[in-house]
Amino acid sequence: MPLDYAKLGLKVGLEWHQRLKTHKLFCNCPSKLKREEGKVKLERKLYLSESELGEIDPAAEFEKIRNRTFIYHVFRDVNCEVEADESPPLDLNKEALEIALTISLMLNMQPVDEIHVMRKIVIDGSNTSGFQRTALVALGTNKSIVQTTSGSVKLETLTLEEESAFIVKTTPSLAEYKLDRLGMPLIEVATASDIKTPEQAREVAEKIGMIFRSTRKVQRGLGTIRQDINVSIKGGARQEIKGVQKLELIPLILKNEVKRQLTLIKIKNELKKRMVREKDIKNNVYDVTEVFRETHSRVLKKQVEKGGVILAAMLPGFKGLLKQEIQTNKTFGYELATYAKVFGDVKGIFHTDELPGYGVTEEELKKIKKILPCKEKDAVVIVAGKREKAEKALKAVIKRVKMALNGVPSESRRPLEDGTTEFMRPLPGPSRMYPETDIPPIQINEGLIKKAKRKLPPQPEEIIGQLVKKHNLTYETAKELFIEDKDKVFEEIVEETKVDPKLVASTLLNTLKSLKRNGVDVKKIGKKELIDIFKAIREGMAAKEAIPNIIAFLAQHSDLTLNKALEKLDLVPISMEEAREIIDSIIKDNIHVLKRKREKAVKIVMGEAMKKLRGKMDGKEVYELVREAVESKLIGD
Repeated sequence: MPLDYAKLGLKVGLEWHQRLKTHKLFCNCPSKLKREEGKVKLERKLYLSESELGEIDPAAEFEKIRNRTFIYHVFRDVNCEVEADESPPLDLNKEALEIALTISLMLNMQPVDEIHVMRKIVIDGSNTSGFQRTALVALGTNKSIVQTTSGSVKLETLTLEEESAFIVKTTPSLAEYKLDRLGMPLIEVATASDIKTPEQAREVAEKIGMIFRSTRKVQRGLGTIRQDINVSIKGGARQEIKGVQKLELIPLILKNEVKRQLTLIKIKNELKKRMVREKDIKNNVYDVTEVFRETHSRVLKKQVEKGGVILAAMLPGFKGLLKQEIQTNKTFGYELATYAKVFGDVKGIFHTDELPGYGVTEEELKKIKKILPCKEKDAVVIVAGKREKAEKALKAVIKRVKMALNGVPSESRRPLEDGTTEFMRPLPGPSRMYPETDIPPIQINEGLIKKAKRKLPPQPEEIIGQLVKKHNLTYETAKELFIEDKDKVFEEIVEETKVDPKLVASTLLNTLKSLKRNGVDVKKIGKKELIDIFKAIREGMAAKEAIPNIIAFLAQHSDLTLNKALEKLDLVPISMEEAREIIDSIIKDNIHVLKRKREKAVKIVMGEAMKKLRGKMDGKEVYELVREAVESKLIGD
């Protein structure tokens, strides 16, 4: 039964992040990613300080508890002292500011009179300085809305900020980052919490993304665009789901989050019925290593043999609740396990809602329950590893279990590929922003705004509409060309070759993608190569069905000319008479089968004919020749 999101009080707001195609925001280094590891590495520790008001941000407090060391990979051609936090920042990138102003005007937002760069505390290591520089560029007005099929969504702010460092690996004690990405210009557009359904969220994200793309000033590809999703329901709590990169995942993530919050509320209510109180949940951790000295559980046995310990904690009144599914294929026990992993760097946990199992016997469980000691309605969590890590993991689990008494804790969560999420860190508070003293304010005068207005690109719907009208494309095809940033090359190819626009569109959107999935390096086939191929098709040098084969061959043999490739592929067109002879030969060789399966005769002959004629003749022409020949041979008998 579909959920009534209005009744549930679903509120969703999006923060769209888009990397710009310019040099870095506060220095002149290029915005270029590196595939290799850095030859120079920095090691840092970051420490917590209070704000001017004496307040401490919860997310920063969380990182203080973890007390991690940070390693940074440095690249001499894309990094300087600014990224290493060894030099003050330069002035804000003027080109990036112009792009931000352009986008704000396209979204009917009001640029601010004066830009002040701020420091936002970020001590997870993703910035060497311990803060991210960000600047408010524009505010929403009553005209700043995104129209969707489910109603309008207001836009609140547009900011220009520096991109974070790219994380290479992370553990509870160490995080490793690459500094190539750090400092790239990033625009963030934040909506109000007007979004009421998962599908509407996707639609809003797509429309904002299309505005960005119409500037032709944004980077493309996985990782250059991402959305943070703020979501809550009635009786739940706000969650910030960080860094969703695929539009198609947004509805699934939101549906799973609604399910998660609803289930956590049910668990809270069940705990209330069972009269479980916070003071009942002790912080006691028990060493049960001796119980598992001779265990058949390979996981536990391995830890004991390595000198580790096996610790257990009792969860009063939680029996049966840890196996509750709170997201698709993820239980409340999984939720607890993420806390154990984040804080304790352990592989996971065992709990009595899933035991006996995994080699743990009923007899071993009885011994544990006696040591703790447990009652009928109690659950037990077991963690194995080095003592310090195992203790941290179990205490984190106990802390999360106590939160369950109040329902849904506010968190920053990480999206996963299956559309579920997992805990990252506590939700940041409001006390993490303060002025950047190294960069003077920037006046936004009428001259800057007029300059931005003169350079305003067409709106996405205008570009798509022109493609539909001019080339007789479907709206969806034209939209996909625009979203994929292939509309300009499409028009250039059509203009140069005069071939069917639908064939060009299909090649750009379908053929190249299919070949790429099959391992063909389509990056080697540029606009020039495509124009030559389409000219060859127009001049009858090959049939359009040969396009995939030609592209694949040229990608593999980039040293060959197109004519040579056509010759080696044996794609020289043949005459109608030659084609008839080939088809007649196929019918003659298969005449007994065709007579037995008369109704399938055309299909059988067509399949064999295309094996020999594909790329040498248009498929429709082959079909007509096959149909005529089959009818002549079989009907005549």
